[in-house]
Amino acid sequence: MAPPPPQSQRSPSPSQPSGSVPTLISSKSEVSDLKLQLRQLAGSRAPGTDDSKRDLFKKVISNMTIGIDVSALFGEMVMCSATSDIVLKKMCYLYVGNYAKVNPDLALLTINFLQRDCKDQDPMIRGLALRSLCSLRVANLVEYLVGPLGSGLKDNNSYVRTVAVIGVLKLYHISATTCMDADFPETLKHLMLNDQDTQVVANCLSGLQEIWTLESTTSEEAARERETLHSKPVVYYFLNRIKEFSEWAQCLVMELVAKYIPSDNSEIFDIMNLLEDRLQHANGAVVLATIKVFLHLTLSMADVHQQVYERIKAPLLTQVSSGSPEQSYAILSHLHLLVMRAPYIFSSDYKHFYCQYNEPSYVKKLKLEMLTAVANESNTYEIVTELCEYAANVDIPIARESIRAVGKIALQQYDVNAIVDRLLQFLEMEKDYVTSEALVLVKDLLRKYPQWSQDCIAVVGNISSNNVQEPKAKAALIWMLGEYSQEMHDAPYVLESLIENWDEEHSAEVRLHLLTAVMKCFFKRPPETQKALGAALAAGLADFHQDVHDRALFYYRLLQYNVSVAESVVNPPKQAVSVFADTQSSEVKDRIFDEFNSLSVVYQKPSYMFTDKEHRGTFEFSDELGNLSINAESGDSVVPAQRVEENDKDLLLSTTEKDDVRDPGSNGSAYNAPSYNGSAPSASATSQPLADLAFSSTSATGQAPASISAIDDLLGFDFSVGTATTPPPPPLTLNPKAVLDPGTFQQKWRQLPISLSEEYSLSPLGVASLTTPHALLRHMQSHSIQCIASGGQAPNFKFFFFAQNAEEASIYLVECIINTSSAKSQIKIKADDQSSSQAFWTLFQSALSKFGLP
Repeated sequence: MAPPPPQSQRSPSPSQPSGSVPTLISSKSEVSDLKLQLRQLAGSRAPGTDDSKRDLFKKVISNMTIGIDVSALFGEMVMCSATSDIVLKKMCYLYVGNYAKVNPDLALLTINFLQRDCKDQDPMIRGLALRSLCSLRVANLVEYLVGPLGSGLKDNNSYVRTVAVIGVLKLYHISATTCMDADFPETLKHLMLNDQDTQVVANCLSGLQEIWTLESTTSEEAARERETLHSKPVVYYFLNRIKEFSEWAQCLVMELVAKYIPSDNSEIFDIMNLLEDRLQHANGAVVLATIKVFLHLTLSMADVHQQVYERIKAPLLTQVSSGSPEQSYAILSHLHLLVMRAPYIFSSDYKHFYCQYNEPSYVKKLKLEMLTAVANESNTYEIVTELCEYAANVDIPIARESIRAVGKIALQQYDVNAIVDRLLQFLEMEKDYVTSEALVLVKDLLRKYPQWSQDCIAVVGNISSNNVQEPKAKAALIWMLGEYSQEMHDAPYVLESLIENWDEEHSAEVRLHLLTAVMKCFFKRPPETQKALGAALAAGLADFHQDVHDRALFYYRLLQYNVSVAESVVNPPKQAVSVFADTQSSEVKDRIFDEFNSLSVVYQKPSYMFTDKEHRGTFEFSDELGNLSINAESGDSVVPAQRVEENDKDLLLSTTEKDDVRDPGSNGSAYNAPSYNGSAPSASATSQPLADLAFSSTSATGQAPASISAIDDLLGFDFSVGTATTPPPPPLTLNPKAVLDPGTFQQKWRQLPISLSEEYSLSPLGVASLTTPHALLRHMQSHSIQCIASGGQAPNFKFFFFAQNAEEASIYLVECIINTSSAKSQIKIKADDQSSSQAFWTLFQSALSKFGLP
């Protein structure tokens, strides 16, 4: 046998290599060298062999942990495992456990030496070998686990029994049938009630809870066994030994006790007396687990439940101030849940929730929520004073949160006079984010306290809309311009300037508020707002966002119907808002309280919202209720025109399956909005009083022409523009039942030359009606022009049309590319009979000009 290679200084563990870090393998030749060296050392008994093995093992493990495949050394590693060195054993078990699952055939090689090690004289090696054997996770090897597990559960050493109990749970997940047939759950039950080692008992409890919970879905016997865990003898057995358990085991016992239902009140007090000293434990997890037991046991005892809040307050506040930021956040999350349920209990301790300069942002944010929750008549002044200091914080998100907290306290009707003054001072600060947050809060305050309008509007009127960029803040400012336009002298002119920059406003929320504000302003100051209203409705009708388009169309039809009715709908008498909607329902809050001492409290949402279905338990809501989201800006997406032009095949989508789709541009109504030419209203219309603009209501059959004309003149619309430019009907007649298959269309399109290539401008109503391609398809079909393919999305649409001469067999092919942003369309026409192409173009142009008109 060759002598071992030169040795370096021996290290005590693989995590502390001697000398330099082991060199990583960079080629297959190095793997071969390692294999050769391991094979040489496999049967060597020379002095220093174990040290040589350590160096080689460390090199193999180092490469394995960074993802280099060293599975080729599997056989040699197993052969080198025949040693009494426990460090070598650990490294070998780590290697085997890593490659056994992905190489089941190689895993079979480890069975003999692992089974042999399970009978070693050293209990540490027996336990490590048993753990590695159960961690192979290979279904074909379960038969080799039963014997060692049975011996391990009866081992004299507690460490081996502890490992064996967890091994039973691993075996259950690999093969539940094998585990149940071997009657391991009964063995665990016996150990749980009779073993002297508390860690073995705790592992048995954990394993039995998981096994019987999973088995109870199919077995009544398992369901009964699961109920026995919650019986009085078992619960009291654990309570009497709880001081012997580790911190993890104590939390496990507390979870069991929390599910126990005492028979009477005296039993509740007995349990609470047994656990009283656990509230003083240094570990936060044990304290929270004990608090959960106290809260759940006293839910039906209102007086005692309140006393429990008083008792647990001091331990929780101590944990908040004594732990790491992460622990403080977890404790604060649970404290916040309790404060929301009983704020008066914690109102005198509000100073504990003041933010410290060195705390991370997530802790500060939660403390701000706590201050908001505990505010009442007695402490509001001190809390608001503290929050106002945070408004100048260098941490901008915390400054924003502090301003919001001040607003929330004001909405709770605590010392409103002083709070309004503070918020108005925020508006005068020269910081954009402070002004933005304050504007949103002032809007909410005015909704609840209209009596403060004069003071607030006097300050808000000095704020330029050009200096407010955030959508929510700008929407709040626009709301105040519309709601209090009589008190704000420049309101109509500010709104008019905003409407002029309509296309530059990217937020749909702002555009929606702008439409409503200009409508409200119109009914209060009609001569000054008349032009702005017409421009706003025209811009809204041409808007690509569905909500903005629909609201503009609704306002126009409302004005068409009756101006007085429109005023009562849009500008009703002001009513103060008494209660603002909560973001969480009481059912959800109760669910979170039921899951106290879990991640549900930290996430502030019940477990069904963030766990897999199989782990949600028996209480479930409708699937994925909290994960629903709506893309409000989907209508604003832009597709480059070049992409539309270059992907003809993607656009050749058959429209035969879309014939039954309702035209979304029509909105199911006989009314249509007029076109807008952007001209200023006449002086006579401007001076006309609003009282003279009330029109009679329409009948079910249609709109009175006089009322349409009057409202169009009032708003500056020129309804005649769209029809005056409509070409006269051409002499060409088209076949309304023309049919052409896509293959023939493509063949003709490649063969025929271009007869005409024109650019055509769509009317504003046509652009507004083109919300989806289907709207234009149905319109052109009504003019005997069929669509064979369409595609794209706003603002670029592409269509392929065809038509047939009713008197001859000639076919007309059309490519129509529409850009709704510029209201331009590029049209190419090919025809069998090119002499009639101009007549067909006149007919096509006539049909296109009528798109969107009544």
